[in-house]
Amino acid sequence: MSDTQLFFKVSDKLNIDTKQVVATIRLLDEGGTIPFIARYRKEATGSLDEVAIMQIRDEIERLRALEQRRETILKSIESQGKLTDELKEKILDAETISKLEDLYLPYKPKHRTKATIAREKGLEPLAQFILAQGNTSLGDEAAKFISTEKEVISIEDALHGARDIIAEIITEDVNAREQTRNLFKQKATIKSKVVRGKEEEGAKFEDYFDWEEPLAQCPSHRLLAMRRGEKEDFLFLDIKPPVDDALDILNRIFVKTKNACADQLKLAIEDGYGRLLQPSIEAETRSNTKELADDKAIEVFAQNIRELLLSSPLGQKAILAIDPGIRTGCKVVALDKQGKLLADTVIYPQQKKSEAENIVLAFCAKHLIEAIAIGNGTAGRETETFIRGIDILPKEISVIMVNESGASIYSASEVAREEFPDKDITVRGAVSIGRRLADPLAELVKLDPKSIGVGQYQHDVDQTKLKNKLDEVVSSCVNAVGVELNTASKELLTYVSGLNSRLAQNIVEYRNEHGAFKNRFQLKEISGLGEKTFEQCAGFLRISKAENLLDKSAVHPESYEVVEKMAKDVNCSVADLLTDKELRKQIKITNYVTDTIGLPTLRDIVNELEKPGRDPRKSFEIFSFAEGIEKPEDLREGMKLPGIVTNVTNFGAFVDVGVHQDGLVHISHLADTFVDDPNKIVKVHQQVMVTVLELDLKRNRIALSMKGNGNVSAAKSSAKKEKEIVYDANDMQSALSALKAKFKK
Repeated sequence: MSDTQLFFKVSDKLNIDTKQVVATIRLLDEGGTIPFIARYRKEATGSLDEVAIMQIRDEIERLRALEQRRETILKSIESQGKLTDELKEKILDAETISKLEDLYLPYKPKHRTKATIAREKGLEPLAQFILAQGNTSLGDEAAKFISTEKEVISIEDALHGARDIIAEIITEDVNAREQTRNLFKQKATIKSKVVRGKEEEGAKFEDYFDWEEPLAQCPSHRLLAMRRGEKEDFLFLDIKPPVDDALDILNRIFVKTKNACADQLKLAIEDGYGRLLQPSIEAETRSNTKELADDKAIEVFAQNIRELLLSSPLGQKAILAIDPGIRTGCKVVALDKQGKLLADTVIYPQQKKSEAENIVLAFCAKHLIEAIAIGNGTAGRETETFIRGIDILPKEISVIMVNESGASIYSASEVAREEFPDKDITVRGAVSIGRRLADPLAELVKLDPKSIGVGQYQHDVDQTKLKNKLDEVVSSCVNAVGVELNTASKELLTYVSGLNSRLAQNIVEYRNEHGAFKNRFQLKEISGLGEKTFEQCAGFLRISKAENLLDKSAVHPESYEVVEKMAKDVNCSVADLLTDKELRKQIKITNYVTDTIGLPTLRDIVNELEKPGRDPRKSFEIFSFAEGIEKPEDLREGMKLPGIVTNVTNFGAFVDVGVHQDGLVHISHLADTFVDDPNKIVKVHQQVMVTVLELDLKRNRIALSMKGNGNVSAAKSSAKKEKEIVYDANDMQSALSALKAKFKK
């Protein structure tokens, strides 16, 4: 099939104009990244967004893989000398991989089977005789095949061998497979049973010790849970439709009359279905349903990761970060506005409270601390209570709990060891907590997304597919926000459009050797970074102190001349355009349309001139857990509490209410109306109000509800919370000066 035909197929499948499809595929084939194409090639794609471009990419990849498999199958059958015109036409017309494989199955090299042995005994003609269902005496015909030399010593031996051949023929029949496959889709049930003797050891799978439901109605999370139980040898899993329905279908296809041959044919059908066809289609069904469940789980994980990566950043503030601990104390680090480690120490709030208070106050005074970040792990709430209880701590210093999932993994990673070779893992963990508050995206890209803990059954899904999807999400987020070229870590640079780990390392080394980049065009001096890569990455890299003001923005260098012409036409400088709204109003963008730059790009340019390098993330919202609620035992049924969504799954959302154990808001309790998709109601890191429904302290389970709470964010429902952090410079300086004076005495 030609590329043109494939393009039309993609267009029809996705309902996207063929010209847009062709242009998008061409850009992808030329090495364009999805963020680059979506942002800087709108004229070519008709302003398709990243989602549409991904769909086009995935569909063309699927079709090309199908064509490659089609070609392989044709060559294989042709080499066997069995490719007829009729078969070739069927193969060329096949629209799915399953249809292709069905057509290929009779010609596919296979191990020695019962049918193979029967054929070696010369029983193929007898099998064909039975399939023809003629009226000639079957016994007389079968007797012709008795041969002691071929180990066919009786009529029953001959008939048994013929049935083996027929069973394989039925299993390989395209129509039989297709109708059986449809039966599985429509009527198959999934059953799970506990493995005898594993009841206690496999208690976590207790819900599935005796479970049965229609496969078509089984949600992805339940399917993955049962498959995990089977994999860990706690459950037996069975997927099949009613046997009688399957046999009825096969009998209608193959049995045409009533005679001795038809009776033998029915026996062969029953044997072939149970021994060959049913296991084959079950294996295929297991694979297909697993793939669908994987896709749903991966999509949920990807949505959660996106929300977490795009969480509101506190911004460039001096931060005191605390990794809580009880016996070993709390690790305390001071970070400057760029996240650089200034100092670290250990405090013991429980054992040496007065000393701990003085250390915190001294750090705040010395390093002009503007916010305190506290990890939400063990002793996190106790540490928060301690910090808030320091009477003379300036109220202008915000105290904020930070989700520390993955911080311990980062602290033990090669990345952390490379950055802080002389610090232990607890100091590195505290640094990660502080930086995560300042800029979640920049810090979280240093972690394997799977370690962040916002998915469902992430270790059970296809790991390659999961990694590719998560890398794609991280890249999308990084490029949507933009990256400061002179401060970005190697890990962050790796996700910039067009770059990889090697080029990211080269950029860091160049920066270390030559100092800060002064303009984007210096990127061309990087070893291995050619024109194509520069085209892909330049627009996403920012230089806040650049010589050219446009280097601070998302305007691509290829459009600098257009901006300069705009400025010239309204008799001003580019700097004037960036600062004067009235001058920008004078720009008539239709005057700058060319063969390569159209209105979509020109509108983007003008919007960017209004707010150069804008951060698309929301403003930071202050959040505090309910006072006095620090452990599950403090909860009471009916209690209303503010919380933060930590994870969204297909069956509901997990919410942190500050007791070291997330509660579950089941999908049926997410809203006052019916909810079919939790992601439509809540997002990771969203602030919500919940009601405690049920407590099971023995199993550490907390059931919550969002019904009747209006889904209003906790920030809006608490009088103590401001909409966003706003520092009064005079008040802050006054408070810190007072602290400094105290510690000078």
